[in-house]
Amino acid sequence: MTDQIKSDFNYKMTIAYDGTAYSGWQIQPNGISIQAQIEEAIKIIVRKDVKVIGSGRTDAGVHALGQIAHFHCDRDLDLYRFLGSVNGILPRDIRVKSIEEMPLNFHAQRSALGKVYHYHLYLENVQNPFNRLYSYHVHDKMDLELLRKAALLFIGSHDFTSFANEAHTGAAYSNPIRNLKRLDIVYEQGGLRLEFEGDGFLYKMVRNIVGTLLEVAKGKRPISDIEAIFQAKDRKKAGMAAPPHGLFLVEVYYGIVAPSGMSSKDE
Repeated sequence: MTDQIKSDFNYKMTIAYDGTAYSGWQIQPNGISIQAQIEEAIKIIVRKDVKVIGSGRTDAGVHALGQIAHFHCDRDLDLYRFLGSVNGILPRDIRVKSIEEMPLNFHAQRSALGKVYHYHLYLENVQNPFNRLYSYHVHDKMDLELLRKAALLFIGSHDFTSFANEAHTGAAYSNPIRNLKRLDIVYEQGGLRLEFEGDGFLYKMVRNIVGTLLEVAKGKRPISDIEAIFQAKDRKKAGMAAPPHGLFLVEVYYGIVAPSGMSSKDE
């Protein structure tokens, strides 16, 4: 409510970035963050400090094709000129793809209804050097049918405590139940893409699920372990997190945000 009193305009941005050189989305005391780069670029344009709020944090090395963020401003911006200006200031590995004005009650994180993440696995013996920063090269042979069967066990509403880092703080502590609507395995050149769609994700949840799936597919743990991991509610029971560079935040979707403050799903 405070933001609404202080500001007259609320702007939603869709952002893409290569996370290789950054400490993650969120501003860190030590390290260069994507959030800080965008805030500084907007400050140069509007000549005031702004707070850019993302739909969620992505870790160091994680990429985005469709991160969503919003900021409040007391100016009615020329959005066409703003888009050109902000991308002229930002480093070339960060781009604001679009910007639009939204009702003041729109919030990039709290208004979100769901997200889509993709995790890329490269399976050929020799990795394409142009994919090395954007897919995880799996050297061990995998049972792909077992991978598919294991993936099905994650779909639906579950307590994902065992697959969340920092499970005893923040969102994971207050409500660790998430609904994973789909986990599709799609063939792509050189390997596979794991597509996750859910109503929300806990910290490092996708990477921890991928790491566990890989252990099952490599024969390093039985598929029956997955149910036991869920029941344990203990991060130590799940597999190691898959590396960050194979992960992309692809889409964040929203309902209709009405000026009254009500939000509803699209029909």
